[in-house]
Amino acid sequence: MSDILNVEELFGSKVFTVGKMKERLPKSVFKEVKKVMEHGGELSKESADVVAKAMKDWAVENGATHYTHWFQPLTGITAEKHDAFVTHPDDEGKMIMEFSGKELIKGEPDASSFPSGGLRATFEARGYTVWDITSPAFLKEDATGVILCIPTAFCSYTGEALDKKTPLLRSMEAVSEQALRIVKLFGNTEATKVVASVGPEQEYFLVDREKYLKRPDLIFAGRTLFGAPAPKGQEMEDHYFGAIRERIGSYMKDLNIALWKLGVTAKTQHNEVAPAQHELAPIYETANIAVDHNQLVMETMKKVAGRHGLTCLLHEKPFAGVNGSGKHDNWSLSTDNGVNLLDPGKTPNENIQFLLVLSCIIKAVDKHADLLRQSAADVGNDHRLGANEAPPAIISVFLGEQLDDVVRQLIETGSADHSIQGSKLVTGVSTLTDIEKDATDRNRTSPFAFTGNKFEFRMVGSADSIASPNTTLNAIVAEAFCEAADILEKADNFSQAVHNLIKTNLIEHQRVIFNGNGYSDAWVEEAEKRGLPNIKSMVDAASALTTDKSVALFEKFKIFTKVELESREEITYETYSKTINIEALTMIDMAKKLYLPAIIGYTKELADTVKVLKEVGADTAVQCDVLSAVSSELAKANAALKALEAATAKAEGIEDAKAQAYAFKDDVKTAMDALRKPVDTLENLVDKNVWPVPSYADLIFEV
Repeated sequence: MSDILNVEELFGSKVFTVGKMKERLPKSVFKEVKKVMEHGGELSKESADVVAKAMKDWAVENGATHYTHWFQPLTGITAEKHDAFVTHPDDEGKMIMEFSGKELIKGEPDASSFPSGGLRATFEARGYTVWDITSPAFLKEDATGVILCIPTAFCSYTGEALDKKTPLLRSMEAVSEQALRIVKLFGNTEATKVVASVGPEQEYFLVDREKYLKRPDLIFAGRTLFGAPAPKGQEMEDHYFGAIRERIGSYMKDLNIALWKLGVTAKTQHNEVAPAQHELAPIYETANIAVDHNQLVMETMKKVAGRHGLTCLLHEKPFAGVNGSGKHDNWSLSTDNGVNLLDPGKTPNENIQFLLVLSCIIKAVDKHADLLRQSAADVGNDHRLGANEAPPAIISVFLGEQLDDVVRQLIETGSADHSIQGSKLVTGVSTLTDIEKDATDRNRTSPFAFTGNKFEFRMVGSADSIASPNTTLNAIVAEAFCEAADILEKADNFSQAVHNLIKTNLIEHQRVIFNGNGYSDAWVEEAEKRGLPNIKSMVDAASALTTDKSVALFEKFKIFTKVELESREEITYETYSKTINIEALTMIDMAKKLYLPAIIGYTKELADTVKVLKEVGADTAVQCDVLSAVSSELAKANAALKALEAATAKAEGIEDAKAQAYAFKDDVKTAMDALRKPVDTLENLVDKNVWPVPSYADLIFEV
């Protein structure tokens, strides 16, 4: 019985939860903390000191020696600087453990060495971290010991946001304020805020660590830059939801335990489509906590994998020829008195508030399709989007049969007098219960799909932070709500005005609604006719940040300044160039030091064999054919290697960030593909015993 997990006791054991605060804080201080958490404002200095002491005492009781302001710079990962609780020894030489309210609320990491897009010069080092009181502190335990982690925002000395969290928190306040205007128009006067909730599904690959360490491309780039397909891929469709292997199951068990201790609501686990690919999904949480927790999920996945002799790959496309990984971002809005604004109810045609909210979201997605696409842009995602394994790069909205029918009625007549209802699913087996079907099917090819009471933004990459997509979603919907409220608050006849507005939104933005197969070539042609953007790469998407439309949106709701947006566009170009440059240099290094020497050695063996056979008068036709084929591909690989070296050197010399990014995209990536092709062909020609790295079969089928 001792091996039985008590998940209820385990959950949140490493988190300074609201419950723990209630236990440890005086009632007046706890009341003040709750007020700030729910309605904003600042803690008094006295209360901050009390909270800090209680937090420190709890952490020390659990073995902590240090604390850190845990933040999310524009690298897309987290950052931390550890400080011990120790202070100067007292007169008797006894060490004292202290932690003040000032230390809790404010930190000062170096701001010059993180990406800033020109916001901070190298010699301008000062930056500040500020406690996010709405996201609970937690304990991380590893070889460094137990560390108290305090989630924070990160801003420059001059006030610009240098992180992912600050704009997210701003966007959450913006959408809450504008959504409140909508719900109050419909008579909900008790709600005091509207909360953006998110549930991010996380896909990932697991490979054997010993094999991983023999692949420089996996080490440096996070993906295989070379690799011939295995004889079997995912075509048998036998891995998805298949029985979980013992080694992987053991990993998943330990991962769940680690995450539950950190308060992460890890709920669903299963095998994904590709061999060696898996998924974890949590329960929905407030957007900023969901972002923090997703960062913890990715970090914990990697850490736990190491303990099992595995390596967790979060790259969107670690292996060519099989499905890559995404992170479906399930987003919804709910009032603090329990009303989900995206719940259509049983008769959505009669739910006017829902129809207004829906029409505003459709308007927002159509108007800012380029910006929404940009929010999911990263280097790895360029390999995945539109590759018949993920949504296309074209933004569209899937509503499903029920809502699409209601929308068509509204567009055509201005009213909807009925809605399609779910029917019975009859199995035809007497011992199986007939069940109620949903009123609509799902669509896995849509980038932005309505799935019952939420929208699933399926474009987000597996390695990316979900902060940017949710910041953008909150912002564009806030704008649509604001424009709707501006009209409706002035209306003499609210009922007529809201019906007219719903119809207008749907008529003007119906082009973005698409319920068909997003993978088809026909949809690409149809989308072009509709005037929908098809932004295929991260580099092409970057400029969406700084259009007049985007600047006006973000400045209106004080989410980004124009300068902050320009910095993020600059960082996008720099990140792309640096990433492709690392990949190109890795390919060059592998080709020179691994592949070409191994292949040259193999051709010598073949040549020696031919020579010996000829001397004894034996037939050498087969050996000569193999030698000829290998030599031919070797020559192609050598020529492609030289071309890649030249293209990389030329791109490295370009000073303008945008021009350099395009050079890496158009020239260097093309040269990389040209080098990979003959090397992958050679993998199928050369004796496996002399091939210098583990193959795809070794990596994804031998876990």
